[in-house]
Amino acid sequence: TGASGKVCYHNAAGVGDYGKLGHAEVVALQIPEASFSSFADEYFRLFDDGGNRADQFGDRGTEYRNLVGLPGGTKSPLLSLLQDAATARGNSMAVSEGRGFDADARGKVWVVDSDKFPFYIAEPYHQFHDGFKLGENYPDQYNALARQKLTAKQFSDSGCPNGLLGVGIGGL
Repeated sequence: TGASGKVCYHNAAGVGDYGKLGHAEVVALQIPEASFSSFADEYFRLFDDGGNRADQFGDRGTEYRNLVGLPGGTKSPLLSLLQDAATARGNSMAVSEGRGFDADARGKVWVVDSDKFPFYIAEPYHQFHDGFKLGENYPDQYNALARQKLTAKQFSDSGCPNGLLGVGIGGL
């Protein structure tokens, strides 16, 4: 975390900027071990035959690198299942040990130790929002989930400043 003890999205106040701290955008999942192979198969379907994500040419930089956190990292017994799924998909994906500040490299998935690199939840405005591609708009019911889950205390406010102009991404 930064001096503030926070991990935040880019913001005008410069508080705990996740990119400058070496963090990446990820989701937290709890997957039973018996289901991990299915997850890994689905994960590698996100990449084309060249190892590119659909957003690879828009979102770039270390904040957007391909990242999987496992307890124990590359020493996890789940690593072999992840590697098997990458091989089975045949999309030229390399599975490598992540150490923080890893490159946003096409065709590479970084595996980090989720105990050493814990998950930090993003600001509420950064949950359940529309995509950034033109026309990538989701239903209002989806967008409303952030406020509903915050109100229900299913996640908490990070206490970070909102966006670049103080009111969400780009001031929106």
